[in-house]
Amino acid sequence: MAIPQAASPGTAPEKKPVKFSNLLLGAALNMFEVTTLGQPLEVTKTQMAANRGDNILRSVQKVWGRGGVFGFYQGLIPWAWIEASTKGAVLIFVSAEAEHYARVGGASPFTAGITGGVIGGVAQAYATMGFCTCMKTVEITRHKQAASGVKPPSTFVVFGEIYKKEGIKGINKGVNAVAIRQMTNWGSRFGLSRLAEDGIRKITGKEEGAALGAWEKILASTVGGGLSAWNQPIEVIRVEMQSKKEDPNRPKKLTVSSAAKYIYQQNGIKGLYRGVTPRIGLGIWQTVCMVGLGDMAKEAVAKLTGEVPTGKH
Repeated sequence: MAIPQAASPGTAPEKKPVKFSNLLLGAALNMFEVTTLGQPLEVTKTQMAANRGDNILRSVQKVWGRGGVFGFYQGLIPWAWIEASTKGAVLIFVSAEAEHYARVGGASPFTAGITGGVIGGVAQAYATMGFCTCMKTVEITRHKQAASGVKPPSTFVVFGEIYKKEGIKGINKGVNAVAIRQMTNWGSRFGLSRLAEDGIRKITGKEEGAALGAWEKILASTVGGGLSAWNQPIEVIRVEMQSKKEDPNRPKKLTVSSAAKYIYQQNGIKGLYRGVTPRIGLGIWQTVCMVGLGDMAKEAVAKLTGEVPTGKH
């Protein structure tokens, strides 16, 4: 997601309308991101987080062994597509509203940006991402049957079994960890990207609040996206809570705190950061897609809707 430009000092916050074209643009860019490098990085990250004794090379080998190139796209259809097509729209709508009202309340652009990111991230988690991330993780971690030569049931059959056995709570297992991850993700990404923008302005001699060039925006967003991986322990906890990996030593009913304790006991501090390398790559790829391809996407969306998007996502 591109980071909205901060208002110039002394100017009143202007509320821009959230147009259909903005929502469509956010969904389209997210779909492109996840269908290209996004899902392979997601699968590798989840594989490492669920199997914390494996390094990145071993994880890649295991994923490849499950289906070659297609192994890296487990969970893409329909769960990653459902998530990608909805989370961009939810984030841009909620974060824009939250940021505007934070500015009206007197918050600085930096603080308002973090506020918008945090509230938008939480909305993403509870609105769409909880059950999508759960089913993606199930898809990636339930390979025991396939390894034994038994054809595993389809993802929809598994979805139905989980719902029948555990109800909505089962489908949304780990959603609280997803919410914590998303609020820290977007709060960090918005805030760190704003700091990077300010740093670029100082280095290039631009005035405060001055517009940045395309490559400068990409650089700032890449810094924000990469550094936001500091919260990887939350991601590892989320994967553990949603994993279908068999482990008799694991507590039957995991909470965020009990999952963290279990991971630490099993693998120490390093276990909580397993998968951080592909996570950094994923954060960078997401921001490059959302910013670098934003201008081209705006033109395409304008032709489809007859509107000109008011901002990139």
